[in-house]
Amino acid sequence: MNKLQELKKHLKRGKVYRRADLSKWSKSVDRHLEELVKDGTLQKLSQGLYFYPELTVFGETPPEEEVLVRSFLKDKRFLVTSLNAYNALGVGTTQLYNRKTVYNHKRHGDFNLGGKIFSFRIKPHFPLKTTPEFLLVDLLNNLDQLAEDSKEVLEKVRFKATTMDTKKLRYSLREYGNAKTKRLLEPFIAVHYA
Repeated sequence: MNKLQELKKHLKRGKVYRRADLSKWSKSVDRHLEELVKDGTLQKLSQGLYFYPELTVFGETPPEEEVLVRSFLKDKRFLVTSLNAYNALGVGTTQLYNRKTVYNHKRHGDFNLGGKIFSFRIKPHFPLKTTPEFLLVDLLNNLDQLAEDSKEVLEKVRFKATTMDTKKLRYSLREYGNAKTKRLLEPFIAVHYA
């Protein structure tokens, strides 16, 4: 068995690999990676990041978002969200955006991973999962990025805040809100929940 076939034995379908992961099974990792990409075994997702696709009756499946981001960051502490998530709040946001946002502790910038653009943002605090309260605060943090009229959205956000769990909203605002968001929402919460 040659060295390339030996390396292939270690690969598992549906898994994302970093170059460093494969170097423990190959002394010529760059040459082997080039061959594996060329023969279609692996797909190059970005610099130093590769995917071994699963096969279904419909063809090859793309990598799961969570697996892709975890492998890219080499960390499991992150939150993938999108400006699209605000649409579920019912505050007048209806636009659809192609970009995903990844709150994390390690990387900052826009990266193309497997043909998708991910906007990595370093944040000291973020929840493990999104909640309506977090999304409302996050919407205000990112109000300037939305295509909708910010004054109209802000009015609806203030009304929406009156329908939410007070403790959870205050917690989200304290933990995740930027200075501008706190200025916009704190007085309103104080008036409505006094």
